[in-house]
Amino acid sequence: MAKPRNKIVDYLAYLVLRTLTMFVHMYSWESNYRTARFLGDLLYKAVGRYRRRALAHLKLSFPDWSRERCEQVAQASMRNFVYLGLEVLFTTRLITPGSWRRHITLENQGENLRLMLQRKCGMIYLTGHFGNWEVVGYTMAALGFPNTAVARPLDNPYINRYMLGVRQTNGMTIVDKEGATRDIDGLLDSKGAVCFIADQDAGRRGCFVDFFGRKASTYKSIALLAMRHNVPIFVGYGRRLDEQYHFALGVHRAIHPDQWADKDDPMRWITQEYTTALEEIIRTAPEQYLWGHRRWKHRPPGEEPTPDGIA
Repeated sequence: MAKPRNKIVDYLAYLVLRTLTMFVHMYSWESNYRTARFLGDLLYKAVGRYRRRALAHLKLSFPDWSRERCEQVAQASMRNFVYLGLEVLFTTRLITPGSWRRHITLENQGENLRLMLQRKCGMIYLTGHFGNWEVVGYTMAALGFPNTAVARPLDNPYINRYMLGVRQTNGMTIVDKEGATRDIDGLLDSKGAVCFIADQDAGRRGCFVDFFGRKASTYKSIALLAMRHNVPIFVGYGRRLDEQYHFALGVHRAIHPDQWADKDDPMRWITQEYTTALEEIIRTAPEQYLWGHRRWKHRPPGEEPTPDGIA
């Protein structure tokens, strides 16, 4: 049973966020990113658990890297996570039908946008904890391509309500991942687009596939949805280009139903394909990946847990 939350503490945290938002809009990009960089570096030094986990993951994922390089990328990873929080506060003002071109470059988006326009079939869009994953769905919605993202609500109800208002401004809908199956089935049946963050640990019952040379528990539901509705999967990204709110939004891999039709285990094949695509995206800019999240938390049956207990 979840521990009861303190409403006063939650509301105070909400007030701090709103105050921070006010100050963020008072200063230039240079000042905001400089402050975010400082906070990211401070958090990297202060949050030892995150630092140790990120370094362990990087060392296992890039065994040929030096300790110094792992530390540089781990620190940049925390810095980029703080950048994400900053950028979310600006998104509704900067990503509009009339101004998005100043901030967004589209890469290899022709096929998925054409399918969304034609509405001949539903589609599943996947990304990971890389770059700015929030800007991807929001930009598509601002361009006139409504989509639905599946996400876990934030623990603080006041902040969750505020952030939902920010994220759902232009036609993007957020549904709770718990009990969302019926909503998602209906959306895909009506030829809509559904978005997932697809690099989260799925527990002991997940499908274990290769990710940076190690088995990672991955949700089966995405592949099963694609198979049940016979819809394509697009694996994409929102890669940060600089510290001036510029992003490349692209599709790295498209997985179509005819590609898995003859596979002996299509669910596992699909899951491995999109996980490999996410790995390839991350390798283009590893400093933009959230290395401190517990992607390898659960191990396959019979495999010993990670000795340091932080995977």
